[in-house]
This record gives sequence, structure tokens and C-alpha cells, in this order.
Amino acid sequence: MLKIAIVVLLLAVIVSLFSGLVFLIRDDGKTTRVVNSLAVRVGLSVALLVLIILALWQGGLTLNPTP
Repeated sequence: MLKIAIVVLLLAVIVSLFSGLVFLIRDDGKTTRVVNSLAVRVGLSVALLVLIILALWQGGLTLNPTP
């Protein structure tokens, strides 16, 4: 379940990235949709980072010990 949540958050970040690109191309800087897309992307990235750190701390995810 945890890995599914991580994948969903990663996909949401990618969707937000491409929506920001579309807004940047279509709006020509006349609206704030690019800024809103950036804010959503940063929020999703912070949520993803917190989720990964909590999962590592609680033992839900383990690091690979081999190089």
C-alpha cells in the first residue's frame, strides 16, 4: 500500500509538471496558472518526501545494503 501511494504521488508530480508546461505555453504569462501549478508541484513533492522519510523511519521501506 505504501509503494502504491509513493507511485501515485510521483505520477501526480509529473502531471503537475506537464500541466505547468502547457499553461506556460498557452497563457503567455497572462494568468497565474503556472504559479499555481508550481505551488501544487512543490506541495506534492514535500508530501512525497515526508512519506518516504516516515516510511524509512517506521520500517515500511528499507534501504538496499548492497552497492
